[in-house]
Amino acid sequence: MFQNRKYKYLISEVIALVNVVKRNNISIKGKGEQILLFAHGFGCDQNLWQSLISYFEESYKIILFDYVGAGNSDITAYDSVKYNSLDGYVQDVIDIIETYDLKNIIFIGHSVSSMIGMLAAIKMPQYFSKLIMIGPSPYYLNDGDYKGGFDRSEIDELLVTMEMNFEGWASYMAPIAMDQSSDSPLTKRLEESFVSTNSSIARQFAEVTFFSDSRYRLGETQIPTLILQCANDSIVPIEVGYYLSAHIPNNELVILDTRGHYPHLSDPKLTAEIILNYLK
Repeated sequence: MFQNRKYKYLISEVIALVNVVKRNNISIKGKGEQILLFAHGFGCDQNLWQSLISYFEESYKIILFDYVGAGNSDITAYDSVKYNSLDGYVQDVIDIIETYDLKNIIFIGHSVSSMIGMLAAIKMPQYFSKLIMIGPSPYYLNDGDYKGGFDRSEIDELLVTMEMNFEGWASYMAPIAMDQSSDSPLTKRLEESFVSTNSSIARQFAEVTFFSDSRYRLGETQIPTLILQCANDSIVPIEVGYYLSAHIPNNELVILDTRGHYPHLSDPKLTAEIILNYLK
């Protein structure tokens, strides 16, 4: 009987592993022991990390994944109730960590994933050693003296456009987010990433991203944190970087001399050098 229970437990563990791997299309690269867990931002998938991770593969173990609805994730796993807040994405990150029994993780998140990683580290700090935030924002809306970058009416209009003409939204937003011309290769690459996501899921994720307010949670962060803020970011104003630095304990703020919201695409060498210097 004990043996049967043991086998049933092992089978359930294998099924759980397969389910999480399929759900989030997890891939593992690199030759090192230290874990770097990369989490992409809204409208992206793990492929947009490729220019950056080449700088880490020799010395680190790299784990990449797609949020449900992005890349090659399992779209049938999407639950509009679960993912109606950042908590659903936080739980997926924790599921990935626990599925592989990871410890001492360095979490590298872009944009909204910076807050997802922070919330996961607040919930389960024992799994994390460092947080690295690329273009983070705790709140994207302007609110009194807080300059998040957007007025409510602008986000409402953006959501309507996504619903009515998703491809038109993608072609409009990509050059703004990259801060490059509409025909530049990087803008085209970002636009293709936007379009590849499921439109209805992307629309809900956009609403969750832009309306979530994590400002009140910043002081709970106990994990050493590196904040990378682009000097000219059309999505996240430079004031947000200073705000985060003033409210997150034990952080280091670096202003990148780059334009746009995607320094891991526009200047992966500089981004990697700063991260590696911080880790060393």
